[in-house]
This record gives sequence, structure tokens and C-alpha cells, in this order.
Amino acid sequence: SFPVQKRWPPGTQCVTKHDHTKPKARELAFRKGDMVTIIEAVEPSPTFPGWYRARHNETGQEGVLAASALRERGAIRVDPKLSLMPWFHGKISGVEAVQELQPPEDGMFLVRESVRHPGDYVLCVSFGKEVIHYRVVHEENTLSIDSQQYFSNLIDMIEVRPSLPRQRALPRAENLMGSHGAADIPGPFSCGLLWVLGTQQRGPVDVLQGEYMGQKVAVKNVKCDVTAQAFLAETAAMTKVRHKNLVCLLGVILHNGLYIVMEFMSKGNLVNFLRTRGRALVPTQQLLLFALDVAQGMDYLESKKLVHRDLAARNILISEENVAKVSDFGLARVNPKGADATLLPVKWTAPEALKHNKFSSKSDVWSYGILLWEAFSFGRAPYPKLSLKEVTELLEQGYRMDPPEGCPPTVYALMRSCWELEPGKRPSFKKLTEKLQKELKHLRDV
Repeated sequence: SFPVQKRWPPGTQCVTKHDHTKPKARELAFRKGDMVTIIEAVEPSPTFPGWYRARHNETGQEGVLAASALRERGAIRVDPKLSLMPWFHGKISGVEAVQELQPPEDGMFLVRESVRHPGDYVLCVSFGKEVIHYRVVHEENTLSIDSQQYFSNLIDMIEVRPSLPRQRALPRAENLMGSHGAADIPGPFSCGLLWVLGTQQRGPVDVLQGEYMGQKVAVKNVKCDVTAQAFLAETAAMTKVRHKNLVCLLGVILHNGLYIVMEFMSKGNLVNFLRTRGRALVPTQQLLLFALDVAQGMDYLESKKLVHRDLAARNILISEENVAKVSDFGLARVNPKGADATLLPVKWTAPEALKHNKFSSKSDVWSYGILLWEAFSFGRAPYPKLSLKEVTELLEQGYRMDPPEGCPPTVYALMRSCWELEPGKRPSFKKLTEKLQKELKHLRDV
């Protein structure tokens, strides 16, 4: 019989207790104090009793190692691929932390990993021309700095800021891009390097193509710092959504703007996909499948009480397998106070959102109707030949676009239902999904 070991679920962050620099076949190499992420437990056997398969957070290598060589790193339960903590400065000494917080400013803070005690955290706060070092104590799977308030993870602890002067985070200071074109994902959740392969200039947003942990990824760089800071507050919600028709968020880096690491969608956005192929190559059934994919993704967002705010064909990406996925559903929710309403995508935005800034799942449904029109017109811009001012005035008078050429009457009826002036009369995404499934079944049966 083998000794019973504590069972750690996939994603658990652990710290290695000693060096293991000469691994055997299938084993993971590591040094004392290294961080690893549990992938899965290895079933007990004479070869590997009480072992785990894990990924080294710094090298990205995977292998097996004994549970006895590990201790759990506090109670952090954040996806190891994400970096939501720009204030985390890694393994630096107290002296280095003091240097980072110069010149002294009350409330400026950072969090570091203890050099003396690998895997333990220290909160360093500048106050009264001094830097106070608060040790983060692990107690029964919780974190605390004052033994009065307890938190499940560092992010919650920093947001509440117990018994401390008002703080302002000091983001990591190092450059995002290394001299060899590698972007190191900062923070304790590092899994490897992001190798940049190319870039597309798109105004305030650069789109990079890269490779991360052996898979192709897309990286959006949002240069507007205000938007980047605002987006970080929305990231927690984004990390919890997982659906086959939503583009998967793999990581977030906040440094001189915002870098969003996402799954790579090889066939680009829906507008360009349709414009470059046209009616001859994309049959009605495929358009309906795209429409259904989007409706299902939006139905999931609606069930999570998340509002997109910028649903349009340009924000629908197509995978290698011709699956449509909704993108930018987190960034679109950021609307800094004082933002110019004229910056809204007028031709896609519901009247109540344009006039009263009332965004909801029902305003997303209005935008979905415009997206349907874009799809069945094979990528044409909506309200052709009309100015934004004319569109706004005509909508108030009850004007709605005519159906695109060749659009099935049932699909146009769906568009019109999405364009009801009263939001409550518009269908839910669940109802839209049901109607599109029915339409697809009818088309296949014909």
C-alpha cells in the first residue's frame, strides 16, 4: 500500500521543496522554491506512487513529480494562464522593494514573493516616508495580514485593503518586450514565453500573432491607458466565461497599455470572411450556422448577465473549422465616465443606448439584428449611403432596413423582431437560438 497524499485539483499552484536537477524519463526538473501548476494526478503505481503531472511556471515544461516534493501555495485559485496582478513584482528582496517604491508616496504599494521564504508573499506599503512590510500569513487555506480579515486569494485581499492607508499600485517596471521578441507574462501565474510572430497596425489597437505554450495565439495591444485600466476591472468576469462560441481569453498583461492574449482564429473576422468569399462560396446554410453560433454565444453571455455593447460582424471571429465565436465582449463593456457618446458605433447601437446610455441584453439583441443583416448581405456596411445623423433621425421615425438580396423571409422577420423600438418586445437570445435551429432543420429537410 502507498501513503495517502492530499489530492490537489488541476490548476493548483504549488511550490517545490527541494532541488531536482537530474530528472529521469518523464520527470520534471526543478529547483527549490520553483512554482509549478498541477495538471492532473498520476494514478498510483510501483513506478509513480502519489505523483502528479505538472507544468513548470517559468520554463513551461511538463513532467511528473512526487507529491512529497510539493507544498500548496496558499489558497490562490486563479487560472494559471492569467496575470491579473500588475502590482505583483515577483521574487525580489525587501531592499529592492524599497528601491521600487522611491520616491516615497503615501499609499503606493507592491506585492512581492519572499526571497527568504519562497512561496510566501509580502505586501510592501509606502507610508510616512517609510516602507512597511506586511507578511501575508497562510492560515487554513486563507490569506491574511492582520489575523482579523481573511481572504481566499491575493486579488481579493488587495481590493479590500484591510487596516492599511489608501493605496495605489506600483505596476511592474520591466519592459513587456524582451530583446529577442519575447513577452514575459508577469506575475506568479507565468507559464512560459509569448513569442511574437507578426503585427497588424489598427489605429489604437495592434494585433499580434504569437505562440504561447506551444499554441498559436492572437494578442491585442490596446494603447489607451485609461481604457486599459478600466478593462482590468472587467477581467475577473471575462475569466469566468467559457463557451464554444466565445473567443477564449488566455491571459492579460497590463503594462504601458493593455495586452490581451486570446485563442488564435485563423479565418479572421466575419466581415472579411464573407467579403472575400461571397455568395458563390458561402451557402445560406453556412450563414445560418454562423448566426446560430453567435446567438448561442450571446445566450450564454445573457445567462451570465454580461452585456457586450459592441456586437457586430467585425467582432465575430471564424475558426479553422468554420465555427463563429464572439470576441471583445469584455473590452466593449468599458465605458469610462465622460466618454464621448459620438464614439459609439451608431449603426449597430440600439436607440435607447444612443439616447439614454441604457445598455442591456436587449440592446445587444438590436445589434444582433444588424449583424444578421451584415451576414446575409455578405459583409456590406449597414444603412448604405446614409450618414450617422440620417440613421438616427430615420430610426426615430420608424425606418428599418430592407432585407438583403436573397435573404430568406424568415430570417428577415428575425431581424425585424430584433429592431423593435421597445426593448421588452425584442426576443431573448435563447428564443433567437430556437428559431434559428428550427430554420436550419427546415432547410435540411427540404
